[in-house]
Amino acid sequence: MTGAVTERDKIPPVPVDVDDDDDGEDDGVPDAPTPGAGDSKKKKKKKKPKKKKAEQSEPPRVGLSKLFPDGHWPEGELQEYKHDNAWRTTSEEARYNERTAMEDPETTYAHIRRAAEVHRQVRKYVRGHIKPGMTMTEIVETVEDGTRALVEEDGLESGVGFPTGVSLNNCAAHYTPNAGDTTVLHQGDVLKVDFGVHVKGRILDSAFTMTFEPTYNKLLEAVKAATDTGIREAGIDVRLGELAGAIQETMESYEVEVDGKVYPVKPIRNLSGHSINRYQIHGGKSVMLVKNDDPTKMEEGEYFAIETFGSTGRGHVVESGDCSHYARMVDAPNVPLRLTSAKSLLKTINKNFGSLPFCRRYLDRIGESKYLLALNHLVAQGIVQDYPPLFDQRGAMTAQFEHTIILRPTRKEVVSRGEDY
Repeated sequence: MTGAVTERDKIPPVPVDVDDDDDGEDDGVPDAPTPGAGDSKKKKKKKKPKKKKAEQSEPPRVGLSKLFPDGHWPEGELQEYKHDNAWRTTSEEARYNERTAMEDPETTYAHIRRAAEVHRQVRKYVRGHIKPGMTMTEIVETVEDGTRALVEEDGLESGVGFPTGVSLNNCAAHYTPNAGDTTVLHQGDVLKVDFGVHVKGRILDSAFTMTFEPTYNKLLEAVKAATDTGIREAGIDVRLGELAGAIQETMESYEVEVDGKVYPVKPIRNLSGHSINRYQIHGGKSVMLVKNDDPTKMEEGEYFAIETFGSTGRGHVVESGDCSHYARMVDAPNVPLRLTSAKSLLKTINKNFGSLPFCRRYLDRIGESKYLLALNHLVAQGIVQDYPPLFDQRGAMTAQFEHTIILRPTRKEVVSRGEDY
């Protein structure tokens, strides 16, 4: 957007007073013009040019504080509660509780909204930039370079929320390239892009799926609809087992035709959405994708990642391939470490990531080398959790859509919602 054109205000000429005789009477004779008066030009007063509003660059590199200098980040999509919770929208008590919460800088929604706006701006560029022929490393670096710049990365105060997942085809989750990975995106691939942003430990978790030909459009449609169902049916006091049933019903109402053969879309039954705590991506509650007897309820003030995965295969994933994702356990045991290298690596992890997930590329980036033995030792001791890639059967295709929601006292806020999904 270009700056507004500045108009110049013209100032009328100031009349020149010529003194007559001392008696002040007009003698009827025209006054002689003052030398040079007729030649004087009209003066123009210049307005100060308006400051141009900051704009995002391509690729995105302008920090969000420059685009929103007042610190008021965009609000997400608001959805009213349903059924027994409909009263919350107009309740004075609920409104009071929300105002009280907003006065506390640690519970305010500003941090997660800032992270959400970073996610929206980065993915807007990424969705137009990713093309077949790119390597997985090029794709994740595009995402992460933009994220770090826009969130204005600052140690554990703000930065990448977790490693960028770029799982392909029958790989549903937890794949990001390690050093030396030369995997290339192809025209017929189904690509899940799952990335996170955090501000002061408030993690924004959102994902989308991309295809480059129409074969699996119905698969994407099914999973997106199932995620939207999960968001619509989520709410304070909703039981997680019943919410899973609503997600399952939507997902299973779709089918995909490939080369004349029809495949039902199945929810991946051993994957789930989850609650999110500060600096903890998996907060302890799970939103499964198949109806179950879990009586656990969603509670006021909680953050949830509502994510669904659909498959044309078995609808069940297993661990396979080289591990790339790791995270230090929040309640890690205090055990003696035999390896000096493991002690040193744990200090590095605590300093740079805390309990936020990380990957081997991130260790490479901060200068660590020859760390695999130490890392595996931390995993064996229960201090670090590993998250290997998760695969459905060969030949299956999988898709994912995900949003982060807040269960505010008065309504739900889908903080990561954008014009794209």
